[in-house]
Amino acid sequence: MATAVYTVTGMTCGHCESSVKEEVGGIDGVTGVDVDLASGRVTVTSAAPVDDALVRAAVDEAGYKVEE
Repeated sequence: MATAVYTVTGMTCGHCESSVKEEVGGIDGVTGVDVDLASGRVTVTSAAPVDDALVRAAVDEAGYKVEE
């Protein structure tokens, strides 16, 4: 199992959290997405490492940005 942690900016409510979970969770191979709204931390778990660009694109699609 692989785990990657991202810091996402711009999330302010439960709807924001749900949007990020839905978009990132739709990536092939992702088995779990945990969002900590207070810190902006998004933890992505998967069977094998997921392409970082796919996660960033999914967060962007949800309307938010991954901090560099």
